[in-house]
Amino acid sequence: MDALVLSIVSAESTYGYKITQDVRSVMEVSESTLYPVLRRLQKDECLQTFDREFSGRNRRYYSITEKGSLRLEDYRTEWTAYKAKIDNVLFGGMSHE
Repeated sequence: MDALVLSIVSAESTYGYKITQDVRSVMEVSESTLYPVLRRLQKDECLQTFDREFSGRNRRYYSITEKGSLRLEDYRTEWTAYKAKIDNVLFGGMSHE
């Protein structure tokens, strides 16, 4: 989940509901699941927040930090290695001794 959130926010600063919708495009998740992830990433200094007025009220936006960008690159590297192993098993090439 952290990797998905960081990836979404790395593309553009955005707000919680939009992040939830983007994550939902690939997996089922509730807002009550997502907001603790956002708070933890903020506490870990991977995300920072700022408020912007929208329709007469403030909306909290999230943006990725340098530390968050580095963590995202780590997640992408790990995913690529993991995906290659799974693909190898599912699509052949693995020796079954």
